[in-house]
Amino acid sequence: MPGNWLSLSEIAKLLGVHPSTVRNWADQGVLPVHRTQGGHRRFMRSEVDLWIQSQRVTTEEDTNGMFRNALGYARIQIVEGHLESESWYKKMNDEARNAYRRSGRTLMQGLMKSQAVDDESAKNEARALGVDYASIGRRHGLTILEATEAFLFFRNVLIDSSFHVYEQAAIHSPQAWGEMFRTINDFSDNILLTLIETYQAFERGNKGKE
Repeated sequence: MPGNWLSLSEIAKLLGVHPSTVRNWADQGVLPVHRTQGGHRRFMRSEVDLWIQSQRVTTEEDTNGMFRNALGYARIQIVEGHLESESWYKKMNDEARNAYRRSGRTLMQGLMKSQAVDDESAKNEARALGVDYASIGRRHGLTILEATEAFLFFRNVLIDSSFHVYEQAAIHSPQAWGEMFRTINDFSDNILLTLIETYQAFERGNKGKE
């Protein structure tokens, strides 16, 4: 049927993943695929639509398990020395460094906790973490820019860890991937906004004392 056959790049766009991911899924037999006489991969739209529907069942228990695995992977990334190359980290003493390591783990745990509560409670959890990040930064002499860089470091670890775990678990549902990134973005955006607001409040308070 005309228009029912799609190329690898078209399927990648449809699923919202990189073409190499589609290639791997097809070669591993995860995604239904056909070969042309020239050896090119072609995908039947109707088969892919059925495959997408079959991938949309992701239970809350599965999601929590994913985030627990991501937490473990994030710990490995943090411990393996990635922090030592950060300029804001180099200026800290041991107490401050330990505080930021803990805050990185707390970020992932807070995200896990947010999965089990309503949106308003999740937002409150994120705002509490934003205040915590700002307080740690101020206490240890970081500027607002450095504190933001520190948070973004841990947020990127969080994203990388979640991406790694979803790929390892062969999560193929665009809905599941989209929900994961929406959740991370909403949660981390609220933390970052609160961090900045808290720093600004500290600065206003200090000016009022002058």
